[in-house]
Amino acid sequence: MTATYTFDVFSSLDGYGGAGGDWTGYWGRQGPELLDHRLSQYEEEQRMILGAHTYRLFVQMLADSTEDSDVRDPWVTRMRNLPLTVVSTTLAGPLDWPDATVAHGDAVDVVARLKKESDVPLRSHGSLSMNRALLAAGLVDRLQVTLFPVITGASGLDPVFRGAADFDLELVEQRTLDGHIQELIYRPTLH
Repeated sequence: MTATYTFDVFSSLDGYGGAGGDWTGYWGRQGPELLDHRLSQYEEEQRMILGAHTYRLFVQMLADSTEDSDVRDPWVTRMRNLPLTVVSTTLAGPLDWPDATVAHGDAVDVVARLKKESDVPLRSHGSLSMNRALLAAGLVDRLQVTLFPVITGASGLDPVFRGAADFDLELVEQRTLDGHIQELIYRPTLH
């Protein structure tokens, strides 16, 4: 049996994964429905997969945060307590994460192996360049885009699909959270 792999990403309407300037986390648009829904998605047993860059960003954000910041929302705390595989050619353990391992090598090879071996679903939040490569290799089963109602054309950072291949997307689930955030879950196939 092959484990399901979900690429989970937050995006502005214009396709950026983050923004500079005076934007805050979640672009300041999160509400209780989003936060409760995110926690419910991370309550099931699963293995997180992150690239080294995203892993380092999470560790730094958590280290710089306070108990009251959005970085410590309950779903993020739950995510941090799930087993994690960090795909890297440069990192070595031990990692600053409760249950983390480093998988050395190419992300496509690592995730293909994990999909065959894992008895729980696999999920990645962020890790844009790694997940673009996994999409191109046909290893992403579900593309979960949480679309925030903002345009960050002047200050947008990290274009989510910059350099990605062309894909057809089959919408398999959708929901509106807090009256203005769209969660869209697709089954991607190369076009």
